[in-house]
Amino acid sequence: MPTLPSWLGLIAWLAVCFATALFGAQFAPDNWYEQLAKPSWTPPDGWFPPVWTVLYTLMGIAAWLIWKQKGFAGALLPLTLFAIQLLLNALWPWLFFGRHAIALAFADIVLLWMAIVATLITFWHHRPSAGLLLLPYLLWVSFAAVLNLAIWQLNP
Repeated sequence: MPTLPSWLGLIAWLAVCFATALFGAQFAPDNWYEQLAKPSWTPPDGWFPPVWTVLYTLMGIAAWLIWKQKGFAGALLPLTLFAIQLLLNALWPWLFFGRHAIALAFADIVLLWMAIVATLITFWHHRPSAGLLLLPYLLWVSFAAVLNLAIWQLNP
């Protein structure tokens, strides 16, 4: 079971998620992105920060619920899957915006999607509310994957 007070654990999980966000924010859209052909259904750039703020908050709360219930030792698989999906999440903006590697970014987001599904399933098994908190994230990444694919197709 956790040895930290519960509220400190929540702060720690939120910090881990927002550290991922801060890493990704280093690779914001630039002139290269602005010049890409994009589908008409591409959301405005201003949508991304608030959506990701909500998603990272929900992710942190979900991980905290699992940790609070089982601790690291009791939830090794779900928390390891959570860490893997966070790494894949951090890799995407570096590949797409930093390296301009649209195809590699698409491969990454497909792996990210699979890691989110695995994480969601294991979270749901341990605590359904934690799995439920990851559903908006899965939906957004599903949309982002389709958008990534469309941008790749429009910019061979």
